[in-house]
Amino acid sequence: MGEPLAPPLAESIADLRDYQRIRLQAMRSLFEIVEQSSEGTVIVDRQARIVWINDRYARRFGLDDPAEALGQPVEQVIPGSLLREVVTRGRPILLDMLETRKDPLVVMRLPIRDDDGQLIGAIGFALFDELKSLSPLLTRYLKLREELASTRSLLQARQAKYSLAQLIGTSPATLEVKRRARRAASSQAPVLLLGETGTGKELLAHAVHAASPRAAAPFVSVNMAAIPENLLEAEFFGTAPGAFTGASRKARPGKFQIAQGGTLFLDEIGDMPLHLQSKLLRVLQEKEFEPVGSNEILRSDVRLVAATSCDLAKAVAEGRFRADLYYRLNVLPIALPPLRERLDDLPVLCEAILEQLGSSHELADDALALLRGHAWPGNIRELRNVLERAVLLGDRPHLDAAALADALGPLHAQQAAPADAAAGPRLTYAQALEGFERELIGAALARNASLDDAARELGLGRSTLYRKMAALGLKSQKRDAIPE
Repeated sequence: MGEPLAPPLAESIADLRDYQRIRLQAMRSLFEIVEQSSEGTVIVDRQARIVWINDRYARRFGLDDPAEALGQPVEQVIPGSLLREVVTRGRPILLDMLETRKDPLVVMRLPIRDDDGQLIGAIGFALFDELKSLSPLLTRYLKLREELASTRSLLQARQAKYSLAQLIGTSPATLEVKRRARRAASSQAPVLLLGETGTGKELLAHAVHAASPRAAAPFVSVNMAAIPENLLEAEFFGTAPGAFTGASRKARPGKFQIAQGGTLFLDEIGDMPLHLQSKLLRVLQEKEFEPVGSNEILRSDVRLVAATSCDLAKAVAEGRFRADLYYRLNVLPIALPPLRERLDDLPVLCEAILEQLGSSHELADDALALLRGHAWPGNIRELRNVLERAVLLGDRPHLDAAALADALGPLHAQQAAPADAAAGPRLTYAQALEGFERELIGAALARNASLDDAARELGLGRSTLYRKMAALGLKSQKRDAIPE
Protein backbone atom coordinates (compact mmCIF):
# COMPACT_ATOMS: atom_id res chain seq x y z
CA MET A 1 0.00 0.00 0.00
CA GLY A 2 1.22 3.41 -0.74
CA GLU A 3 1.97 5.90 1.90
CA PRO A 4 -0.76 8.46 2.72
CA LEU A 5 -0.47 11.89 1.11
CA ALA A 6 1.03 14.65 3.14
CA PRO A 7 -1.62 16.96 4.63
CA PRO A 8 -0.68 20.04 2.53
CA LEU A 9 -0.94 18.07 -0.72
CA ALA A 10 -4.26 16.53 0.29
CA GLU A 11 -5.62 19.97 1.08
CA SER A 12 -4.43 21.27 -2.32
CA ILE A 13 -6.23 18.48 -4.16
CA ALA A 14 -9.39 19.16 -2.17
CA ASP A 15 -9.09 22.88 -2.96
CA LEU A 16 -8.59 22.06 -6.67
CA ARG A 17 -11.71 19.90 -6.69
CA ASP A 18 -13.62 22.68 -5.00
CA TYR A 19 -12.29 25.12 -7.63
CA GLN A 20 -13.63 23.01 -10.48
CA ARG A 21 -17.00 22.74 -8.73
CA ILE A 22 -17.11 26.48 -7.99
CA ARG A 23 -16.07 27.27 -11.57
CA LEU A 24 -18.90 25.20 -12.98
CA GLN A 25 -21.35 26.81 -10.58
CA ALA A 26 -20.08 30.27 -11.50
CA MET A 27 -20.40 29.53 -15.21
CA ARG A 28 -23.95 28.25 -14.73
CA SER A 29 -24.83 31.24 -12.61
CA LEU A 30 -23.27 33.67 -15.07
CA PHE A 31 -25.21 32.16 -17.96
CA GLU A 32 -28.48 32.37 -16.05
CA ILE A 33 -27.87 36.00 -15.04
CA VAL A 34 -26.85 37.10 -18.52
CA GLU A 35 -29.63 35.13 -20.19
CA GLN A 36 -32.27 36.59 -17.88
CA SER A 37 -31.06 40.20 -17.97
CA SER A 38 -29.93 40.47 -21.59
CA GLU A 39 -32.04 41.47 -24.55
CA GLY A 40 -31.69 38.00 -26.01
CA THR A 41 -29.67 34.79 -26.20
CA VAL A 42 -29.10 32.34 -29.05
CA ILE A 43 -27.05 29.13 -29.31
CA VAL A 44 -25.88 27.55 -32.59
CA ASP A 45 -24.24 24.23 -33.43
CA ARG A 46 -21.04 23.53 -35.37
CA GLN A 47 -22.82 24.33 -38.65
CA ALA A 48 -24.14 27.65 -37.28
CA ARG A 49 -27.71 26.31 -37.14
CA ILE A 50 -29.86 27.54 -34.27
CA VAL A 51 -30.39 24.94 -31.54
CA TRP A 52 -31.88 27.28 -28.93
CA ILE A 53 -33.13 30.89 -28.77
CA ASN A 54 -35.02 32.55 -25.94
CA ASP A 55 -38.46 34.09 -26.30
CA ARG A 56 -37.33 37.75 -26.21
CA TYR A 57 -34.80 37.30 -28.99
CA ALA A 58 -37.23 35.33 -31.16
CA ARG A 59 -39.90 38.04 -30.83
CA ARG A 60 -37.38 40.76 -31.65
CA PHE A 61 -36.77 39.11 -35.03
CA GLY A 62 -40.43 38.55 -35.82
CA LEU A 63 -40.98 34.99 -34.57
CA ASP A 64 -43.99 34.24 -32.32
CA ASP A 65 -42.64 30.83 -31.35
CA PRO A 66 -38.90 30.23 -30.71
CA ALA A 67 -39.32 26.72 -32.11
CA GLU A 68 -39.70 28.25 -35.59
CA ALA A 69 -36.00 29.19 -35.52
CA LEU A 70 -34.65 25.75 -34.61
CA GLY A 71 -32.50 24.19 -37.32
CA GLN A 72 -32.34 27.36 -39.42
CA PRO A 73 -29.04 29.00 -40.38
CA VAL A 74 -28.52 31.78 -37.88
CA GLU A 75 -28.26 34.48 -40.59
CA GLN A 76 -31.81 33.73 -41.79
CA VAL A 77 -33.21 34.59 -38.38
CA ILE A 78 -30.65 37.21 -37.24
CA PRO A 79 -29.37 39.14 -40.29
CA GLY A 80 -25.78 40.29 -39.84
CA SER A 81 -24.97 37.69 -37.16
CA LEU A 82 -21.29 36.73 -36.87
CA LEU A 83 -21.83 33.49 -34.93
CA ARG A 84 -20.80 31.51 -38.00
CA GLU A 85 -17.45 33.28 -37.85
CA VAL A 86 -17.10 32.32 -34.18
CA VAL A 87 -17.77 28.60 -34.83
CA THR A 88 -15.44 28.68 -37.83
CA ARG A 89 -12.49 30.41 -36.18
CA GLY A 90 -13.11 29.37 -32.60
CA ARG A 91 -12.42 32.87 -31.29
CA PRO A 92 -14.82 34.99 -29.20
CA ILE A 93 -16.12 38.40 -30.26
CA LEU A 94 -16.54 40.02 -26.88
CA LEU A 95 -18.19 43.32 -27.79
CA ASP A 96 -19.67 44.27 -31.13
CA MET A 97 -22.53 46.25 -32.66
CA LEU A 98 -25.37 44.38 -34.40
CA GLU A 99 -27.66 46.49 -36.58
CA THR A 100 -31.36 45.61 -36.35
CA ARG A 101 -34.55 47.11 -37.74
CA LYS A 102 -35.16 48.77 -34.35
CA ASP A 103 -32.04 49.86 -32.50
CA PRO A 104 -28.46 48.62 -32.73
CA LEU A 105 -27.56 45.99 -30.16
CA VAL A 106 -24.35 45.56 -28.18
CA VAL A 107 -23.64 41.83 -28.51
CA MET A 108 -21.15 39.30 -27.14
CA ARG A 109 -20.35 36.04 -28.95
CA LEU A 110 -18.49 33.10 -27.37
CA PRO A 111 -17.42 29.68 -28.70
CA ILE A 112 -18.70 26.53 -26.92
CA ARG A 113 -16.36 23.56 -26.41
CA ASP A 114 -16.95 20.05 -24.98
CA ASP A 115 -14.96 18.39 -22.16
CA ASP A 116 -12.25 17.43 -24.65
CA GLY A 117 -11.85 21.01 -25.87
CA GLN A 118 -13.52 20.36 -29.23
CA LEU A 119 -15.50 23.24 -30.72
CA ILE A 120 -19.18 22.24 -30.84
CA GLY A 121 -20.99 25.55 -31.28
CA ALA A 122 -21.31 29.17 -30.17
CA ILE A 123 -23.52 31.34 -27.99
CA GLY A 124 -24.50 34.96 -28.48
CA PHE A 125 -25.88 37.47 -25.99
CA ALA A 126 -27.51 40.82 -26.79
CA LEU A 127 -26.55 43.16 -23.93
CA PHE A 128 -28.05 46.47 -25.06
CA ASP A 129 -30.60 47.16 -22.33
CA GLU A 130 -28.57 46.31 -19.25
CA LEU A 131 -25.07 47.46 -20.14
CA LYS A 132 -25.52 50.99 -18.79
CA SER A 133 -21.82 51.79 -18.89
CA LEU A 134 -21.95 51.59 -22.68
CA SER A 135 -24.61 54.28 -23.04
CA PRO A 136 -22.08 57.08 -23.77
CA LEU A 137 -20.39 54.80 -26.30
CA LEU A 138 -23.70 54.01 -27.97
CA THR A 139 -24.68 57.68 -28.09
CA ARG A 140 -21.37 58.58 -29.67
CA TYR A 141 -21.65 55.69 -32.10
CA LEU A 142 -25.11 56.76 -33.24
CA LYS A 143 -23.97 60.36 -33.64
CA LEU A 144 -20.92 59.34 -35.65
CA ARG A 145 -23.07 57.10 -37.80
CA GLU A 146 -25.46 59.96 -38.59
CA GLU A 147 -22.57 62.30 -39.40
CA LEU A 148 -20.95 59.69 -41.61
CA ALA A 149 -24.22 59.07 -43.48
CA SER A 150 -24.68 62.82 -43.95
CA THR A 151 -21.09 63.26 -45.18
CA ARG A 152 -21.41 60.34 -47.57
CA SER A 153 -24.67 61.72 -48.93
CA LEU A 154 -23.15 65.18 -49.41
CA LEU A 155 -20.00 63.82 -51.01
CA GLN A 156 -22.00 61.59 -53.32
CA ALA A 157 -24.04 64.61 -54.41
CA ARG A 158 -20.78 66.47 -55.13
CA GLN A 159 -19.22 63.76 -57.29
CA ALA A 160 -18.66 64.08 -61.03
CA LYS A 161 -21.64 62.73 -62.99
CA TYR A 162 -19.92 62.29 -66.35
CA SER A 163 -16.68 60.87 -67.73
CA LEU A 164 -14.75 61.24 -70.97
CA ALA A 165 -16.43 58.07 -72.23
CA GLN A 166 -19.69 60.05 -72.36
CA LEU A 167 -18.16 62.62 -74.71
CA ILE A 168 -19.48 60.84 -77.80
CA GLY A 169 -17.93 61.09 -81.25
CA THR A 170 -14.94 60.12 -83.36
CA SER A 171 -14.64 63.15 -85.60
CA PRO A 172 -11.22 64.89 -85.63
CA ALA A 173 -12.68 67.85 -83.71
CA THR A 174 -14.09 65.61 -80.97
CA LEU A 175 -10.90 63.56 -80.69
CA GLU A 176 -8.91 66.79 -80.24
CA VAL A 177 -11.22 67.87 -77.42
CA LYS A 178 -10.73 64.51 -75.70
CA ARG A 179 -6.96 64.76 -76.11
CA ARG A 180 -6.87 68.21 -74.52
CA ALA A 181 -9.22 67.12 -71.75
CA ARG A 182 -6.92 64.23 -70.79
CA ARG A 183 -3.97 66.61 -70.79
CA ALA A 184 -5.91 69.05 -68.60
CA ALA A 185 -6.95 66.29 -66.17
CA SER A 186 -3.33 65.48 -65.38
CA SER A 187 -2.55 69.13 -64.56
CA GLN A 188 -3.49 71.41 -61.65
CA ALA A 189 -3.67 74.53 -63.84
CA PRO A 190 -7.00 76.33 -64.44
CA VAL A 191 -9.01 75.14 -67.44
CA LEU A 192 -11.11 77.43 -69.65
CA LEU A 193 -13.88 75.75 -71.64
CA LEU A 194 -15.07 77.77 -74.63
CA GLY A 195 -18.06 76.98 -76.77
CA GLU A 196 -21.59 77.82 -77.76
CA THR A 197 -24.52 76.90 -75.56
CA GLY A 198 -25.40 73.23 -75.71
CA THR A 199 -21.97 71.99 -76.82
CA GLY A 200 -21.33 70.03 -73.59
CA LYS A 201 -19.11 72.33 -71.52
CA GLU A 202 -20.53 71.13 -68.21
CA LEU A 203 -20.16 67.49 -69.25
CA LEU A 204 -16.51 68.13 -70.10
CA ALA A 205 -15.91 69.88 -66.76
CA HIS A 206 -17.25 66.81 -64.93
CA ALA A 207 -15.10 64.55 -67.13
CA VAL A 208 -11.90 66.52 -66.45
CA HIS A 209 -12.52 66.24 -62.71
CA ALA A 210 -13.36 62.52 -62.93
CA ALA A 211 -10.09 61.80 -64.77
CA SER A 212 -7.96 63.91 -62.41
CA PRO A 213 -6.19 62.96 -59.16
CA ARG A 214 -8.93 64.97 -57.37
CA ALA A 215 -11.70 62.61 -58.55
CA ALA A 216 -12.49 61.36 -55.01
CA ALA A 217 -12.87 64.96 -53.71
CA PRO A 218 -15.94 67.19 -54.23
CA PHE A 219 -16.96 68.62 -57.59
CA VAL A 220 -18.81 71.90 -56.94
CA SER A 221 -20.62 73.75 -59.71
CA VAL A 222 -21.66 77.42 -59.69
CA ASN A 223 -23.66 79.07 -62.48
CA MET A 224 -22.69 82.75 -62.41
CA ALA A 225 -25.85 83.81 -64.27
CA ALA A 226 -28.18 82.10 -61.77
CA ILE A 227 -27.07 83.84 -58.54
CA PRO A 228 -28.01 87.46 -57.66
CA GLU A 229 -24.97 89.74 -57.78
CA ASN A 230 -25.33 90.86 -54.15
CA LEU A 231 -25.09 87.24 -52.96
CA LEU A 232 -22.19 86.11 -55.10
CA GLU A 233 -19.39 87.01 -52.69
CA ALA A 234 -21.04 85.16 -49.79
CA GLU A 235 -21.77 82.24 -52.12
CA PHE A 236 -18.10 82.00 -53.08
CA PHE A 237 -16.29 82.71 -49.83
CA GLY A 238 -18.88 81.95 -47.14
CA THR A 239 -19.89 84.14 -44.20
CA ALA A 240 -18.83 84.54 -40.59
CA PRO A 241 -21.53 84.23 -37.87
CA GLY A 242 -23.79 87.29 -37.99
CA ALA A 243 -21.82 88.81 -40.87
CA PHE A 244 -24.77 91.02 -41.83
CA THR A 245 -28.30 91.81 -40.70
CA GLY A 246 -30.46 88.72 -40.83
CA ALA A 247 -27.49 86.39 -41.27
CA SER A 248 -27.34 83.10 -39.40
CA ARG A 249 -25.47 82.95 -36.11
CA LYS A 250 -23.61 79.99 -37.50
CA ALA A 251 -20.78 80.30 -40.00
CA ARG A 252 -21.86 79.39 -43.53
CA PRO A 253 -19.20 77.79 -45.73
CA GLY A 254 -18.77 79.07 -49.25
CA LYS A 255 -18.18 77.13 -52.43
CA PHE A 256 -14.39 77.40 -52.06
CA GLN A 257 -14.61 75.68 -48.66
CA ILE A 258 -17.04 73.02 -49.89
CA ALA A 259 -14.81 72.27 -52.89
CA GLN A 260 -11.65 72.04 -50.77
CA GLY A 261 -9.32 69.43 -52.25
CA GLY A 262 -11.53 69.09 -55.32
CA THR A 263 -12.72 71.08 -58.33
CA LEU A 264 -14.76 74.29 -58.54
CA PHE A 265 -16.61 74.70 -61.84
CA LEU A 266 -17.63 78.27 -62.71
CA ASP A 267 -20.17 78.19 -65.53
CA GLU A 268 -20.80 81.34 -67.56
CA ILE A 269 -17.84 83.09 -65.95
CA GLY A 270 -18.23 85.92 -68.45
CA ASP A 271 -21.17 87.13 -66.33
CA MET A 272 -19.03 87.53 -63.19
CA PRO A 273 -19.09 91.12 -61.83
CA LEU A 274 -15.81 93.06 -62.04
CA HIS A 275 -15.43 93.50 -58.27
CA LEU A 276 -15.64 89.75 -57.76
CA GLN A 277 -13.19 89.10 -60.58
CA SER A 278 -10.42 90.81 -58.62
CA LYS A 279 -11.15 88.68 -55.53
CA LEU A 280 -11.19 85.50 -57.60
CA LEU A 281 -7.84 86.47 -59.09
CA ARG A 282 -6.39 86.86 -55.60
CA VAL A 283 -7.59 83.39 -54.61
CA LEU A 284 -6.00 81.91 -57.74
CA GLN A 285 -2.70 83.68 -57.13
CA GLU A 286 -2.39 83.61 -53.32
CA LYS A 287 -4.39 80.42 -52.59
CA GLU A 288 -6.21 82.12 -49.71
CA PHE A 289 -9.43 84.05 -48.98
CA GLU A 290 -11.47 85.59 -46.17
CA PRO A 291 -15.13 84.74 -45.50
CA VAL A 292 -17.49 87.72 -45.57
CA GLY A 293 -17.47 89.47 -42.19
CA SER A 294 -14.40 87.59 -40.94
CA ASN A 295 -10.76 88.49 -40.43
CA GLU A 296 -9.71 84.85 -40.62
CA ILE A 297 -7.62 83.88 -43.64
CA LEU A 298 -8.43 80.42 -45.01
CA ARG A 299 -6.16 78.43 -47.31
CA SER A 300 -7.60 77.25 -50.61
CA ASP A 301 -6.75 73.98 -52.32
CA VAL A 302 -9.17 74.06 -55.24
CA ARG A 303 -8.68 73.33 -58.94
CA LEU A 304 -10.66 75.80 -61.07
CA VAL A 305 -12.51 74.95 -64.28
CA ALA A 306 -14.35 77.85 -65.94
CA ALA A 307 -16.69 77.89 -68.93
CA THR A 308 -18.27 80.55 -71.06
CA SER A 309 -20.26 80.85 -74.25
CA CYS A 310 -19.33 84.50 -74.73
CA ASP A 311 -16.25 85.98 -76.40
CA LEU A 312 -14.01 86.71 -73.40
CA ALA A 313 -11.37 88.40 -75.53
CA LYS A 314 -14.02 90.85 -76.76
CA ALA A 315 -15.24 91.34 -73.19
CA VAL A 316 -11.68 92.22 -72.16
CA ALA A 317 -11.38 94.73 -75.00
CA GLU A 318 -14.67 96.33 -73.94
CA GLY A 319 -13.62 96.51 -70.28
CA ARG A 320 -16.24 94.01 -69.06
CA PHE A 321 -13.70 91.39 -68.03
CA ARG A 322 -10.33 91.85 -66.38
CA ALA A 323 -7.40 91.13 -68.67
CA ASP A 324 -5.25 89.74 -65.84
CA LEU A 325 -7.97 87.26 -64.82
CA TYR A 326 -8.47 86.28 -68.46
CA TYR A 327 -4.77 85.48 -68.82
CA ARG A 328 -4.81 83.56 -65.52
CA LEU A 329 -7.76 81.44 -66.62
CA ASN A 330 -6.63 80.97 -70.19
CA VAL A 331 -3.79 78.58 -69.30
CA LEU A 332 -5.42 75.43 -70.70
CA PRO A 333 -8.19 76.53 -73.10
CA ILE A 334 -10.40 73.86 -74.67
CA ALA A 335 -12.71 74.97 -77.46
CA LEU A 336 -15.73 72.71 -77.90
CA PRO A 337 -16.81 72.69 -81.54
CA PRO A 338 -20.45 73.38 -82.40
CA LEU A 339 -22.45 70.47 -83.77
CA ARG A 340 -22.46 71.92 -87.28
CA GLU A 341 -18.67 71.49 -87.33
CA ARG A 342 -18.78 67.82 -86.26
CA LEU A 343 -21.60 66.42 -88.38
CA ASP A 344 -19.67 63.15 -88.78
CA ASP A 345 -20.66 62.45 -85.16
CA LEU A 346 -24.40 62.77 -85.86
CA PRO A 347 -25.13 59.01 -86.32
CA VAL A 348 -23.46 57.94 -83.06
CA LEU A 349 -24.88 60.93 -81.18
CA CYS A 350 -28.41 60.11 -82.32
CA GLU A 351 -27.95 56.45 -81.41
CA ALA A 352 -26.68 57.33 -77.93
CA ILE A 353 -29.47 59.86 -77.29
CA LEU A 354 -32.19 57.42 -78.40
CA GLU A 355 -30.70 54.80 -76.09
CA GLN A 356 -30.73 57.27 -73.17
CA LEU A 357 -34.39 57.99 -73.94
CA GLY A 358 -35.14 54.26 -73.75
CA SER A 359 -36.37 54.28 -77.33
CA SER A 360 -36.07 51.46 -79.87
CA HIS A 361 -36.62 53.82 -82.83
CA GLU A 362 -34.11 53.83 -85.67
CA LEU A 363 -33.27 56.77 -87.93
CA ALA A 364 -33.84 56.38 -91.64
CA ASP A 365 -31.21 57.62 -94.11
CA ASP A 366 -33.37 60.53 -95.24
CA ALA A 367 -33.80 61.57 -91.59
CA LEU A 368 -30.02 61.71 -91.09
CA ALA A 369 -29.70 63.71 -94.31
CA LEU A 370 -32.27 66.20 -92.99
CA LEU A 371 -30.39 66.52 -89.69
CA ARG A 372 -27.13 67.14 -91.54
CA GLY A 373 -28.69 70.10 -93.32
CA HIS A 374 -29.71 71.86 -90.10
CA ALA A 375 -27.42 74.52 -88.61
CA TRP A 376 -28.09 73.43 -84.98
CA PRO A 377 -27.95 76.76 -83.17
CA GLY A 378 -28.74 74.91 -79.92
CA ASN A 379 -26.16 72.19 -80.64
CA ILE A 380 -26.42 68.82 -78.84
CA ARG A 381 -29.05 70.09 -76.42
CA GLU A 382 -31.26 71.00 -79.37
CA LEU A 383 -30.56 67.61 -81.02
CA ARG A 384 -31.72 65.78 -77.89
CA ASN A 385 -34.90 67.86 -77.70
CA VAL A 386 -35.69 67.20 -81.37
CA LEU A 387 -35.19 63.44 -81.04
CA GLU A 388 -37.23 63.27 -77.84
CA ARG A 389 -40.07 65.17 -79.48
CA ALA A 390 -39.94 62.91 -82.54
CA VAL A 391 -40.06 59.78 -80.37
CA LEU A 392 -43.07 61.08 -78.43
CA LEU A 393 -44.95 62.06 -81.60
CA GLY A 394 -43.88 59.13 -83.81
CA ASP A 395 -46.05 56.02 -84.14
CA ARG A 396 -43.69 53.96 -86.34
CA PRO A 397 -40.49 52.12 -85.37
CA HIS A 398 -38.49 54.15 -87.88
CA LEU A 399 -38.01 57.91 -87.74
CA ASP A 400 -37.97 59.21 -91.29
CA ALA A 401 -37.44 62.71 -92.67
CA ALA A 402 -41.15 63.55 -92.36
CA ALA A 403 -41.21 62.65 -88.64
CA LEU A 404 -38.03 64.63 -88.00
CA ALA A 405 -39.30 67.62 -89.95
CA ASP A 406 -42.38 67.84 -87.70
CA ALA A 407 -40.19 67.70 -84.60
CA LEU A 408 -37.51 70.01 -85.97
CA GLY A 409 -39.75 72.90 -86.96
CA PRO A 410 -38.32 75.66 -89.18
CA LEU A 411 -35.09 74.46 -90.76
CA HIS A 412 -32.01 76.61 -90.16
CA ALA A 413 -29.94 75.74 -93.18
CA GLN A 414 -26.17 75.46 -92.99
CA GLN A 415 -24.42 78.55 -94.32
CA ALA A 416 -21.43 78.12 -96.56
CA ALA A 417 -18.32 80.03 -95.54
CA PRO A 418 -17.58 83.14 -97.65
CA ALA A 419 -15.06 82.50 -100.40
CA ASP A 420 -12.62 85.14 -99.15
CA ALA A 421 -12.78 83.75 -95.59
CA ALA A 422 -12.22 80.21 -96.79
CA ALA A 423 -9.20 81.29 -98.79
CA GLY A 424 -7.75 83.40 -95.97
CA PRO A 425 -4.80 82.32 -93.85
CA ARG A 426 -5.38 79.90 -90.97
CA LEU A 427 -3.79 81.13 -87.75
CA THR A 428 -2.47 79.04 -84.89
CA TYR A 429 -3.71 79.82 -81.40
CA ALA A 430 -0.40 81.52 -80.53
CA GLN A 431 -0.59 83.71 -83.64
CA ALA A 432 -4.19 84.68 -82.92
CA LEU A 433 -3.35 85.49 -79.29
CA GLU A 434 -0.38 87.62 -80.34
CA GLY A 435 -2.60 89.56 -82.76
CA PHE A 436 -5.21 90.09 -80.07
CA GLU A 437 -2.62 91.37 -77.57
CA ARG A 438 -1.09 93.71 -80.14
CA GLU A 439 -4.52 95.18 -80.96
CA LEU A 440 -5.57 95.44 -77.29
CA ILE A 441 -2.36 97.06 -76.05
CA GLY A 442 -2.13 99.35 -79.08
CA ALA A 443 -5.65 100.62 -78.48
CA ALA A 444 -4.93 101.22 -74.78
CA LEU A 445 -1.76 103.18 -75.64
CA ALA A 446 -3.70 105.32 -78.08
CA ARG A 447 -6.44 106.11 -75.52
CA ASN A 448 -4.21 107.02 -72.59
CA ALA A 449 -1.85 109.95 -72.01
CA SER A 450 0.83 107.85 -70.29
CA LEU A 451 2.07 104.31 -70.05
CA ASP A 452 1.04 104.23 -66.38
CA ASP A 453 -2.55 105.00 -67.36
CA ALA A 454 -2.48 102.36 -70.11
CA ALA A 455 -1.08 99.76 -67.71
CA ARG A 456 -3.73 100.63 -65.13
CA GLU A 457 -6.53 100.25 -67.71
CA LEU A 458 -5.20 96.88 -68.84
CA GLY A 459 -4.77 95.65 -65.27
CA LEU A 460 -1.04 95.09 -65.84
CA GLY A 461 2.02 96.21 -63.99
CA ARG A 462 4.18 98.84 -65.71
CA SER A 463 7.10 96.43 -66.13
CA THR A 464 4.79 93.76 -67.53
CA LEU A 465 3.43 96.24 -70.08
CA TYR A 466 7.00 97.21 -71.07
CA ARG A 467 7.88 93.55 -71.56
CA LYS A 468 4.83 92.83 -73.70
CA MET A 469 5.39 95.94 -75.82
CA ALA A 470 8.95 94.89 -76.47
CA ALA A 471 7.91 91.33 -77.36
CA LEU A 472 5.20 92.60 -79.75
CA GLY A 473 7.39 95.29 -81.31
CA LEU A 474 5.13 98.11 -80.13
CA LYS A 475 6.51 101.61 -79.61
CA SER A 476 4.99 104.56 -77.81
CA GLN A 477 5.43 108.32 -78.11
CA LYS A 478 4.39 108.89 -74.50
CA ARG A 479 6.61 110.93 -72.23
CA ASP A 480 7.32 107.91 -70.04
CA ALA A 481 7.92 105.58 -72.94
CA ILE A 482 10.55 102.81 -72.87
CA PRO A 483 14.02 104.30 -73.50
CA GLU A 484 15.31 103.46 -76.97
